[in-house]
Amino acid sequence: MADTTVQSLRESLCSEATPLPVRFRALFSLKHVARTGEPAAAVAAIEAIAAAFASPSALLKHELAYCLGQTANDAAIQPLRDVLSDVKEDPMCRHEAAEALGALGKPDNLELLKYFRDREGEDVVITETCEIAIDRIEWENSETRKQEKLRQSDFASIDPAPPLPESEKNVEQLGKQLMDTTQPLFMRYRAMFALRDLASPPDCATAVPAVLALAKGFADSSALFRHEIAFVFGQLSHPASIPALTAALSNSEEASMVRHEAAEALGSLGEEEGVEETLKRFLHDKEKVVRESVIVALDMAEYEQSGNAEYALIPEAASASA
Repeated sequence: MADTTVQSLRESLCSEATPLPVRFRALFSLKHVARTGEPAAAVAAIEAIAAAFASPSALLKHELAYCLGQTANDAAIQPLRDVLSDVKEDPMCRHEAAEALGALGKPDNLELLKYFRDREGEDVVITETCEIAIDRIEWENSETRKQEKLRQSDFASIDPAPPLPESEKNVEQLGKQLMDTTQPLFMRYRAMFALRDLASPPDCATAVPAVLALAKGFADSSALFRHEIAFVFGQLSHPASIPALTAALSNSEEASMVRHEAAEALGSLGEEEGVEETLKRFLHDKEKVVRESVIVALDMAEYEQSGNAEYALIPEAASASA
């Protein structure tokens, strides 16, 4: 049964004839199998995800890399190394592959990450991502990590950087560290994820101040940093982030990797008034990755309003006719 499910999901994911939202649902279903299935099924799911790197869609391919990084499975390493090493691949996909190698935490990948961090003429997004991934792997394998008391996060994701340890740091102090460009990106990311955790649940006292502190990150000079702020807002789905996300998506001068992440974050807020209308304005955007993100975001918004329990795990028969 598991074999046929994975095979069926693979066919949906890898077919250019399948509507993009259905491919995303198939991908998230495969990620679930890769994380929780029996070893053979998990490897088959990883191979199915990796097979879709043949797609021309940069949006889909970057999501494949992200999902591989979330599997905590060594079978994901080689496909990710291949994507990062392909200098003709879209930088958004290569960046996500580097970040995913960081999430997998294996010191064996440090040499490759250092190579691309230091490579002459490399895209700044790759350089910065490799720098953070290196710091994350070194932290993951350090004595310091064992001594840190990290707050239990409401989020199951393996993040590019762990939140700062529980301490006396409040929202204001974390907000200052977030925007302190003298600090390594890894440490600023740690402040970012600490603020994220202080913004959950959405009705807690620190939630709105933490969201507003995070929104200031959209003024940073690094597109990578700005896109991560949008990603965090997608995780939080807090209505207080809507104005900042709308501004990022609406700014045609903004990097497409930031705008696409803002669109998907708005999709997670689809039940809020005006969000769907905002997204629909960008269905014909000049950037393909933004157009595709809006299609996926509107599908997410429809799901948010439907009250279904799980976005990913849909019966394959239903997805084929979706």
